[in-house]
Amino acid sequence: MATILRPLSYRYPWLYNTVSRLSALPVGGEEKFRHLALEGLTITPDTKILDLCCGGGLTTRFLVEKSNDVTGLDASATAISRAKKNVPQADYVEALAEKMPFADQQFDLVHTSVALHEMEPQQLTQILKEVYRVLKQGGILALIDLHQPTNYLFWPPVAVFIWLFETETAWQLLNTDLVAQLKSIGWAECQQRLYAGGSLQVIQARK
Repeated sequence: MATILRPLSYRYPWLYNTVSRLSALPVGGEEKFRHLALEGLTITPDTKILDLCCGGGLTTRFLVEKSNDVTGLDASATAISRAKKNVPQADYVEALAEKMPFADQQFDLVHTSVALHEMEPQQLTQILKEVYRVLKQGGILALIDLHQPTNYLFWPPVAVFIWLFETETAWQLLNTDLVAQLKSIGWAECQQRLYAGGSLQVIQARK
């Protein structure tokens, strides 16, 4: 089923958006979901933000409400085209997350939303190293992504979601300790919060 529904969800924005909204219900809806990784952070109009793996701009549209300096990056030309149409206030770059065309220490905040589970383990490590490189000293990585449920009642919906829409990399992320991986790269200050029975994790890590 994943080989059918996954391509369809990316081909048809209405299907992708519907899946995203349904997935956000356990934490109070899509708007709440899109703000979870940003809770407690001080963001001003001058904060330089990178929305990593921005897709069609679903979270970018909230970031531009907080900052006048938002850049969205995605490897998909189709996603970038949609993001430009949906959120024209941001700048966009089509590039690989593991090889970002940015100078060292360029951003105050790097944000990524449910994208890391798409990456192979080696690719994920390289992306996190790139994020560390482009962040300014004192800058923050804020992310939200899948996590192994701590409440067994959440295992069935998580498993069905992954079987229908994701690939093996999503299962791999469930078995990955992202906090430990971040610390091994250089982040000393990492805070993790779990939501939806532990099936979602928010991590804020300061460089």
